[in-house]
Amino acid sequence: MLALTGGLLASPAWALLPIQHWTQPSGAKVWLVDSPGIPMVDVQVAFDAGSRRDPAEQAGLASAVALMASKGVSASGNAPAQDENALGEAWADLGASFGAGADDDGFSYSLRSLTDPALLTRAAQLAARQIAEPSWQEDIWLRERARWSAAIKESDTQPGTVAAKAFSAAVYGGHPYGQQSSAATLERIDVSAMQSFHRRLINACSARVSIVGALDREQADQLVQQLLAPLQARDAASRPAGSACPQQPALPEVPALAEARNLDIPFASAQAHVLIGQPGITRRNPDFLAVMVGNHILGGGGFTSRLMEQVREKRGLSYSVSSSFAPGLHAGAFVIGLQTRSDQAPEAIKVSQQVLADFVARGPTEAELREAKDNLIGGFALRIDSNRKLLANVANIAWNDLPLDYLEHWTKRVEALTADEVRAAMARMLQPERMVTLSVGARKP
Repeated sequence: MLALTGGLLASPAWALLPIQHWTQPSGAKVWLVDSPGIPMVDVQVAFDAGSRRDPAEQAGLASAVALMASKGVSASGNAPAQDENALGEAWADLGASFGAGADDDGFSYSLRSLTDPALLTRAAQLAARQIAEPSWQEDIWLRERARWSAAIKESDTQPGTVAAKAFSAAVYGGHPYGQQSSAATLERIDVSAMQSFHRRLINACSARVSIVGALDREQADQLVQQLLAPLQARDAASRPAGSACPQQPALPEVPALAEARNLDIPFASAQAHVLIGQPGITRRNPDFLAVMVGNHILGGGGFTSRLMEQVREKRGLSYSVSSSFAPGLHAGAFVIGLQTRSDQAPEAIKVSQQVLADFVARGPTEAELREAKDNLIGGFALRIDSNRKLLANVANIAWNDLPLDYLEHWTKRVEALTADEVRAAMARMLQPERMVTLSVGARKP
């Protein structure tokens, strides 16, 4: 057997290190891959606190909370307060890294450290303070908000940004996935709003912790306790003893489009930016793998895809064209994207729509399916060839409640798909007659 980076072992079935899973007394759930090849550990601590939880009038709130995680920590016990410069120096001294981020669905903290006990203990203590005890300095937030607002205003002068925002609004309507941060929404975010968001949504009992590295179960459990101890103490002080873990309210699903929409936004740009799409599927949808394979054939497979062949190779209408889908806890968007000369935009749109309609109606050929399977299965090792990549896959399993052996059976499940199954899955997801077709820059304002 051949060794892969990060302590993974390869066999014809891509045998993987097993994923261990347990729940701590606090309620925090832990997923662990003990990968002993390198004396390092990668950790992700995730919460149901993504931008879908932002109030519409404060779009950007989750990202603001993530931003402030690195800007300082409050004094705690014998530990003094530290500003952003002191935190940066502390992490450099440890040879470790820590960060926070928010996407549509979730909010997460990430830690990478050597597993030397002395170093890891110090890294966990510092990370725990940044998770539970941000300093929330108003002057720092005002500085960062001004920078962020300026960046948004600059980005809004670009046709690609204009297209992406208009497309998102058209596809998602009033669903939180379609909310966009702006200078106006950021202006409504203050320190008290961030503190409230943090108290309500970042709770130790609701944490989902994914770990990949040279730690056994006992060591990993101890690490999670260290990371969440200050947060758990804060939660215990603010809630009655024995109270249940706060449950976030369910959010509505993304509504299906009732009819086709054609949007032509004037913009003085050299090329037209074209987006065609609709709400797609959730990540937990049983059709996920079939749709992944179908999209690879349609437009996700680079130069081998149908869209590239028909739009670029045969007609020269665009240098690049692709399709993608972004499944999340709700139905993320399916989108075909391309850029072309303004005078060619109508033809490029027509050809792309025809390729899509044909694929949904007839599905892939056996040759296309074989090539897609070979490409995806052949590239599987590259999806898990480091601890950091493996962590992303473990976190995906944790976040979406997938089976612990999901990765072990991934290649077999892809190989078993038939052309009819791919066609049926794509047909269930896509309605070519009810899509948003958006062009920005097709004519000057």
